[in-house]
Amino acid sequence: MRNVVIGFLGTQLDAGRKRKWKPSRSLVEQQDFEVDRFELLYDHKFSRLAHGVAQEMRAISPDTEVLLQRLDLDDPWDFQEVYGKLFDFARDYGFDEDRERYHVHLTTGTHVAQICWFLLTESRHVPAKLIQTGPPREEGEIGKFDIIDLDLSQYNALQQRFDQMSRAYSDQLKGGIETRNPTYNALIDQIELVASKSDAPILLLGETGTGKTELAARIHNLKLDRRRVKGRMVHVNCATLNGPDAMATLFGQRRSHTGIAGTERNGHLREADGGTLFLDEIDMLGLDAQAVLLHAIETGTYYPVGSDTQRSSRFHVIAGAGRDLRKLAADGHFRPDLLARLDTWRFALPPLRKRPEDLAPNLAFELARSERELGIQTGFNTDAREHYLRFAKDPATPWPGNFRDLSGSVRRLCTLAPRGRITRAMVDDEIARLREGWHDATADEDLRLLADVIGPDSSEIDAFDQFQLAHVIRTCRASSSLSAAGRTLFAASRARRSTTNDADRLKKYLAKFGLSWDRVTAS
Repeated sequence: MRNVVIGFLGTQLDAGRKRKWKPSRSLVEQQDFEVDRFELLYDHKFSRLAHGVAQEMRAISPDTEVLLQRLDLDDPWDFQEVYGKLFDFARDYGFDEDRERYHVHLTTGTHVAQICWFLLTESRHVPAKLIQTGPPREEGEIGKFDIIDLDLSQYNALQQRFDQMSRAYSDQLKGGIETRNPTYNALIDQIELVASKSDAPILLLGETGTGKTELAARIHNLKLDRRRVKGRMVHVNCATLNGPDAMATLFGQRRSHTGIAGTERNGHLREADGGTLFLDEIDMLGLDAQAVLLHAIETGTYYPVGSDTQRSSRFHVIAGAGRDLRKLAADGHFRPDLLARLDTWRFALPPLRKRPEDLAPNLAFELARSERELGIQTGFNTDAREHYLRFAKDPATPWPGNFRDLSGSVRRLCTLAPRGRITRAMVDDEIARLREGWHDATADEDLRLLADVIGPDSSEIDAFDQFQLAHVIRTCRASSSLSAAGRTLFAASRARRSTTNDADRLKKYLAKFGLSWDRVTAS
């Protein structure tokens, strides 16, 4: 493999104006580094110096091929010009990595040129290692010589340090909880990369209680650590932005709009300037506010209510939603253009029931938090903890409120624990309390759903059929077609049948209640 060096002519150092040591010449003098070809880049204004230096290098190392490459720069301190011309040089060079090893000499050239060399080698536009040279410490020596390989895998200590930093950021996003679910951990790793490198909006999707608010706050803190934001996080619950004050709450208001003293307000967007705007439950925001919000996100400007003077505010956007925004947009309840703007980075948080591996660490976390907040040291008896975790991990345990349910459950156990010990009997009582509450909530939700689809006649359906029919309706609405819904609902029995027509079976079931596919999915 031939060694090739590419470097700028040093108009001061290679001329020997400051000292006798000349960096370009010193490279071909190195006894442990043979230079087969040296590409010396020069500006036409220094043509005489370039030819003189090349002649010296050929005299010192006759086996080194010294090629002069003219690269004229109107302003060697202009980043755009230097980077553009070096990029063009690299694109046209014709690197042959099978036969040659390339090195870029960093010592010569302006600081701007050195930065551009680094960027081009780090991005592999120039497939080279970096060479740094320095003057000798004592008379008669050649000078210092170091090769820098930007492949960090060659530097174990540095790589370990970066890995530790990355793990620290991931732990920060997980709130210090040692989560074990591979899907969730992979999600957090992606969010860490996005939060560290991108300023585009982040959309957090998930059921209620999956931790969207807590994660948004951790993302904001990570961005503060990485200096991507400098202000605070403003949490806006869009579900509360109703009525005539909604726009003023979000965008601010001038007193002259009403003429009433005390009505002037800054608005959430102004308060979020320089920081993060967390739009929780953005699926509940009205269409008018969505239009103004989109303009503010894209331009950084907006008009407060009653004002003809534009205000500016730059902020990072994190949005949270519990419903499918794409379906809402298709149904005309959410602006597609706003969705497109928010949807650059979409992360769906898995519900608690799909993270059984994380129940034990989250139970320990909630227990420790309850101890801090209640000021009472509390612990599970061994059999009580095992019984609670078996219940918590059971696929039949729905956890509809996700971590809110878990947190409230642990808080009740800690509050009621005599002498700070949670017993098996207490766990049994708590499990019964949870199941009763979930059953009542589910039953009420089922009745509302059936009333919405069927109308007043839904009260005539037997209680036995109500739960089943509500489940069928939800499955239909979550499926792309009648056949897809049938395959989901009859997945167990269809394997035992000689002939299958899931769509026909589902159609007949719906007909028993006077329903059709179109009626169920349109409601």
